[in-house]
Amino acid sequence: MMDHQQDAERERTFIERRHTHSARSFASIVAAALVALVCLYFMFEAALKSIGQDVWLKSPGQWWQWFAALPEGANVPLVALGSVVILLLGLFFLLQGILPGRKARRAIANDRAVVVIDHEVLAATLARRARTEANVSPEQVVVVVGHAVVDVQVRPTSGIRINADAVSAAVRDELARNLIDPAPPVTVRIADTGVVGQ
Repeated sequence: MMDHQQDAERERTFIERRHTHSARSFASIVAAALVALVCLYFMFEAALKSIGQDVWLKSPGQWWQWFAALPEGANVPLVALGSVVILLLGLFFLLQGILPGRKARRAIANDRAVVVIDHEVLAATLARRARTEANVSPEQVVVVVGHAVVDVQVRPTSGIRINADAVSAAVRDELARNLIDPAPPVTVRIADTGVVGQ
């Protein structure tokens, strides 16, 4: 019974991570394609040499000698360009491996199923609650949901004061109602200039 529960929990965690984090498949495909192209080129050159034909560019041995002799006898702008391309590719693959690759989604606590909500949907829900608490129109509230913080920006109606603490409490309550756990901290900013006629 315990093993079944642990397996179910592992599967639930796997499914949740798959839906909230980006896959590394694109980076894997790019890396595999680059390696395959290089290997195919060297196989082609080796095949040409083995049947006594002239090489297309250079034989693998000539390439090795050219690399070993760098930077002597090389076209400096070409080597610089190649170095920049290799550096950018290296940074791309390094960042793909290091960064968490989170999608703009968040898992909702649920014992029976994996429930995932988009940040845009959650932001719309929180904006509706914030504007109800602040008693303003929809255009006066902007909510941005990130992985680390919920940012609420409110433009008040001219002459009417808004209680930022009450708006913050309402947004935190809405996060709790939507079972967002752990709930990110809420930042409420009230604009200095108000909106006329709203």
